[in-house]
Amino acid sequence: MQLNFQMEPEPTGARARLNNVLKVCRVVYQYGFIPYVIYLGIKKGSDPGLPEITLRSVLW
Repeated sequence: MQLNFQMEPEPTGARARLNNVLKVCRVVYQYGFIPYVIYLGIKKGSDPGLPEITLRSVLW
């Protein structure tokens, strides 16, 4: 038995659409990562004995 690993031809424009989706995902990740980490830090709160974390203290 012989295996054949030939790729089938892509539909027209499939590669371009995939590249666009990957670009959008990259931009969303780049601009969303830091705000998400800040959100998680504010949501968790500060450790006992430290000042309370507020949006104002994060931005200052």
